[in-house]
Amino acid sequence: MKSAAVAPALIVVLAPVLVAAQPLRSTPDLGKAEAQCRPGESGPAFMVEVAGIKDRQGKLKLEVYPANDADFLADDNILINAGKTFRRIELPVPADPAPKLCVRLPGPGTYAVTVLHDRNADRKFNFTLDGIGFSANPKLGLSKPKSRAVAVTAGGALTPLRVVMNYRTGLLSFGPLKPAR
Repeated sequence: MKSAAVAPALIVVLAPVLVAAQPLRSTPDLGKAEAQCRPGESGPAFMVEVAGIKDRQGKLKLEVYPANDADFLADDNILINAGKTFRRIELPVPADPAPKLCVRLPGPGTYAVTVLHDRNADRKFNFTLDGIGFSANPKLGLSKPKSRAVAVTAGGALTPLRVVMNYRTGLLSFGPLKPAR
């Protein structure tokens, strides 16, 4: 009889622990609340100038990752559940030819930043249509760049950063757009 009375008590005690242990549900909004800069943001944050946008279609999606190969471009749910850095800003492509996007950071440190020009706003990278840019602007090949090639350091204040967008330029090549003549 004693064990029958203990079981409901254990359920009441353990229920909050079990609920908290469940992974976050996948959603495009993960990392957005933490990324929003406040009016007059003083940092730590990146002020990212996005250069070389092909057109004003779709959306821009900026994401911040830890600057190591295991976590760079990892699933946002996995990063957040592990308590690692993940920030996301998503907005319609601004009319400004080189828009500046502010993204808050958890603290000074080294990070990897990506910017996706999602031209059809489907939230997926389509290599035939979309543009991509990385912090430190590495030359792109057939695979994702290594984290050390895109690592950038943020101080305790607003840190300026310039990301040049890359679009498909050949059968299997990517690069910045050529300036109009």
